[in-house]
Amino acid sequence: MLLTALALWVALAVDRWWGEPRGRWHPVVWMGNYLGWAGRHLQRLARQGSQLAHQGAADATPDLKAFLLGAIAWSSVAAVVCVASWALQKGLLALPDALGPIPGGVLAALLLGLALKPMLAWAMLRSEVLAVENALAPAQGGSLAAGRERLSWLVSRDVTHLTETQVRESAIESLAENLNDSVVAPIFWFVLLGLPGAALYRFANTADAMWGYRGVYKGQNWEWAGKWAARVDDGLSWVPARITALLLALVTGGMSLGRLRSEARRTPSPNSGWPMAAMALALGVRLHKPGVYVLNAVGRAPQTHDMQRAVVYASKVLVALVFIVQATLLVVATGEVL
Repeated sequence: MLLTALALWVALAVDRWWGEPRGRWHPVVWMGNYLGWAGRHLQRLARQGSQLAHQGAADATPDLKAFLLGAIAWSSVAAVVCVASWALQKGLLALPDALGPIPGGVLAALLLGLALKPMLAWAMLRSEVLAVENALAPAQGGSLAAGRERLSWLVSRDVTHLTETQVRESAIESLAENLNDSVVAPIFWFVLLGLPGAALYRFANTADAMWGYRGVYKGQNWEWAGKWAARVDDGLSWVPARITALLLALVTGGMSLGRLRSEARRTPSPNSGWPMAAMALALGVRLHKPGVYVLNAVGRAPQTHDMQRAVVYASKVLVALVFIVQATLLVVATGEVL
C-alpha cells in the first residue's frame, strides 16, 4: 500500500513538471496506433452500404460479424496490455526484497510512478482547455476561428459553425468528461487493481474514443463494430464518473444531489453526463449539445472567467481525490501492520 501511495505521488509530480512523454515512448500512443490500424481492417469487414450513407444513421439490423471481430480485436490487445503491465509491476514490486527496503522500495515507487504517469493526463488537459480560452481572447490576438481550431484538438464534434458560447460550452464539457477519463478513473483503477487496472482502463477509454460511435462517423459504420468497446468503457467508467461528480459537488458545495442526478440523466451516455452536469451546476452555466441534450437549462451562458473557474474546480477535485486515496491507503496499511 505504501508503494502504491508513493507511486501515485511520483506520477502526479512527473505530470506536473514534465507532462507527457514523447509519442514514440507513450503507451497510450501505442494503443492508439494499434486501434487505428485494427479499426481500418475492421471497417473493411463491417457492413457498409447506401442505407448508411447519411451521417449518423444507425443500422437497425445487427451486424454480428463486425461485433464479434471488434470484440476479438479489443480483447486480444487488452490481454496483452494486462499481462505486460502485470509483469512490469510484479518485477518492480520485487525490488524491495532484492535490494532492501530503502533503495529497493524507493526505486520501485519511482519506476512504478513513471509507468503510471502515461495513464494520467491532468496537466495536458488543463493546458488544452485554457488554450481554448486564450485562443478566443481578442486581447491576446485571438478570434472565434482560432478558438474553434483549438477546440478541435479536444473534441470530435464538428466545430466549424460553433458560436463563441458554444466553443466555451464544449471546452467545459470536455474538461468535465476528461477529468473522469484522464484523471479520476485511472487513479481509481490503479488503487483498486494496480498498474494493470490503470492500463486496462486507459486502453478501454482510448478504444471507446476511436471506435465507440453510434451509426456512421466520418463515413465509417461503427454501430456494431465499436459496440463492444463502447460497452466495456461504459462499465469501467460507471463508478469513477459518479465519484468525479460527487467530488465536484463536495469541493464546490451547495449542490443538490437530487438535481445532479436529474441533470446527469439528460445525456445519452450513462456516465459522461455526471461530471458534465456537476460542472454545469457548480458554475451556474448552461451546457448543451444542439439536438442532443441541455444541462442546467436555467443557467446562464458561459463567460470568459468560467473557463478558469472550471479548471480551478477540477484542480480541487484532484486534490480531494489524492487526499482521500492517501488516507484510505494509510488506514489499510496500518490495519495490515496491526
